[in-house]
Amino acid sequence: MENLEQLEHFVNIGLALARQTDRTVLLEQILQSAQHISQADGGTIYRLTSDNSLEFATLFNRSLGLHQGGSSGQSPALAPIPLYTAGKPNDSAVVALAAVQKQPIVIDDVYLSPLVNQQKAREFDQQLGYRTQSMLTVPLLDHQGDVTGVLQLVNCLDSAGQVQAFSAETQRLVIALSSMAAMVLTNKQLVLDLEELFGALSRLLAKAIDEKSPYTGGHCRRVPAITMLLAHACTETREGPLADFVMSEADVHELSVAAWLHDCGKIATPEYVMDKATKLHGLHDNIALVETRFEIAKRDILLDQSLDQTSREEMLDQLRVDLKFLQHSNIGGEFMSWELQKRVRDIAARYHIVIAGVEQSVLTPAEVSNLCIERGTLNPEERRVINRHIDITIEMLESLPFPKHLRNVPEYAGGHHEKMDGTGYPRGLKKEQMSVQARIMAIADIFEALTASDRPYKKAKTLSESLRILGFMAKEQHIDADLFRIFVEQKVYLTFAHEFLAAEQIDEVDHSAIPGLS
Repeated sequence: MENLEQLEHFVNIGLALARQTDRTVLLEQILQSAQHISQADGGTIYRLTSDNSLEFATLFNRSLGLHQGGSSGQSPALAPIPLYTAGKPNDSAVVALAAVQKQPIVIDDVYLSPLVNQQKAREFDQQLGYRTQSMLTVPLLDHQGDVTGVLQLVNCLDSAGQVQAFSAETQRLVIALSSMAAMVLTNKQLVLDLEELFGALSRLLAKAIDEKSPYTGGHCRRVPAITMLLAHACTETREGPLADFVMSEADVHELSVAAWLHDCGKIATPEYVMDKATKLHGLHDNIALVETRFEIAKRDILLDQSLDQTSREEMLDQLRVDLKFLQHSNIGGEFMSWELQKRVRDIAARYHIVIAGVEQSVLTPAEVSNLCIERGTLNPEERRVINRHIDITIEMLESLPFPKHLRNVPEYAGGHHEKMDGTGYPRGLKKEQMSVQARIMAIADIFEALTASDRPYKKAKTLSESLRILGFMAKEQHIDADLFRIFVEQKVYLTFAHEFLAAEQIDEVDHSAIPGLS
């Protein structure tokens, strides 16, 4: 090749290798390029395995019409070649020697070389009706000088198609190509390693958050599962508003990272809020203190000499009923209506006891306030604390220098508490202001919460109950109705249920009875 042609060819090769993301195809392209610039009739490329063996990747031979490995779909039964045998360099294979020595090996005639196992070489040729003559074997070295693979070319051809030795010029070109190819392979491997490391760190953080609370263990693992199932179903949809929705492999990875990190802000949420199993729960459940005060109230009734027996028994009966009511209210499983809240306040006003000479109610003002929580177990301040986790999540993720292909992670992860009508938090976004991926995560987060069996303040809901609730949310524009329709019609919920839910939760679902699908 002339110098200008060589330069242009190398530039084109470099661009082609840089664009290729499939490692198998990349190795194949390296081999083809080496054969092209050297006019080699045949060639093989090997990759180094973790156990220090050379694993066959791709083979080409023009005159024999052979293409094995790589994109051929045909994998020959060739055992990996170890670099060392019995602790010593494997001198029975030229590719192993080149790798161990980290130096190219040039052979003008294989049948005359002491480096070649003559018996194996001749048997191989005899089986194929071939004559292996000239050989060029080049190790592929990374930026640290470590071997990542080996390139081997055979039978350099002249313009008349006759086998000749690999010239010094050809050797120089092939070695230069090998260096460039090794750099591309190394860079791509470094990117893959970083992606794997980041993914592992994301999963590690999610596990740490799940382990932080015994009551939400598994949430950060199950949400990604639902998210990716629904995303896949959306990409398979060929009609409706999401018919054109597609996700590349990079898009899928980006969403997966976001799903694993969607609650990373909970790392800063106090345990007493995350673990608040009852309305009076702090470091422990304060209902025990209330019960103790009621025992004192009971004692006072029993010691009150002004009461006749009938009045005393009536007061004790009412005391037991009121305590049972407070114990039930403390669980937080039912809606506390205004009437029920008034009853809590009436009880606080009705019963007073004396401790250390100080008269006080059987309920403190804080206990009254907490027992009157309308839904769940969190009071307004605690609700603000736990809702703050999404702000922290966004702050944490936006502070990270995400590469270009992960730049949407903060938006995806930070939008799972937004609602389609703009009444969600933290930013009050509407549907058109959110990506499809963020809307997918919103459904995943809610469905997981509904079906979770590890929440202390509620019983795990069945599929039909959960879908009915989600249906009303779709109808009220709290979740994306189009995505919810796919979630139901493609039975994403059922795929998830078979892997993560208890058998008693997997009941019969009547799609026609689900709101929000019309």
